[in-house]
Amino acid sequence: MKGKSLRIGAVFLDSQGFYGGVKAGFRSAASASGAKLKLVESNPGDDASKEASFVSTLVSSRVDALIISASSQTGSVPAIRSAAKAGIPVICYNTCIDQADLGKYVSAYVQGDPVAFGKNTGNAAADYFLKAGITHPKIAVVNCEFVQVCTLRRQGFEAALKAKVPGYQIVSNQAGTTEDKSVSVATNQLQAHPDLNAFYGESGGATFGAYKAIQSGKKAGKVVVFGSDMTTDIANALADGTVIKSITDISGKVTGKLAWEQVQRVLQGDHSLGKTVDDPITGYTADDKTAVQQWLTAHADGLP
Repeated sequence: MKGKSLRIGAVFLDSQGFYGGVKAGFRSAASASGAKLKLVESNPGDDASKEASFVSTLVSSRVDALIISASSQTGSVPAIRSAAKAGIPVICYNTCIDQADLGKYVSAYVQGDPVAFGKNTGNAAADYFLKAGITHPKIAVVNCEFVQVCTLRRQGFEAALKAKVPGYQIVSNQAGTTEDKSVSVATNQLQAHPDLNAFYGESGGATFGAYKAIQSGKKAGKVVVFGSDMTTDIANALADGTVIKSITDISGKVTGKLAWEQVQRVLQGDHSLGKTVDDPITGYTADDKTAVQQWLTAHADGLP
């Protein structure tokens, strides 16, 4: 791709830090390959209609490829189909459309196994409860289950808990993907369940929102958080270890790099569809402060 000028459409699901990391990783990998990249980007804020409008603009302007974290497993199908039928390769990352349509219209899907992701968090939570002697923990979930990936994360989380701490109970499961919404959701959950032991945050915003609600409600040391998606703020809270006890993470920068590799593959003539690309999953705990500090050092620019 050395010296080649490319216009790539990019859809970022929302404004959480993970997507900044994806963009940085994608740009860096493209630059390292020698390509001259122009990124035409949008953040539709989980809105399938805004996403469709933006993709329509990309199709009309004939971008060379599209990378997308789809807002809906079903609702994003028409937009992705229109791009594919216009001859624009589509690479999903993080979230995508249903498997049948993915095999028809998507060149590749960069994804960390969401069930394994949830199990990693569930195992960390179970180990914490067992060590603390909590046999019947009450857990509130702050979710991002408008996308299937997050539902699968919770299923993995519960499967791991069921195997080790079968007396656990999910007492509340409410939507709060981004930090601003998740703070109020988690605050309400704390008030409704004064005997709550823990939160499970399915996304970075959900995780940090639960953390802030605990701090504001003066519940630090009484209620803990098991969460997802590392950011600098989350890493610092995890290093402190009072509230956030574990984080399961997929690096945005690595995701962006893998997405670029798939763009490069299809633009070099491989037109196969439906390829799944494994995105590595890493677990961090408050007990392993060295690993958390290493993450902070490696991500000094603030991008996950």
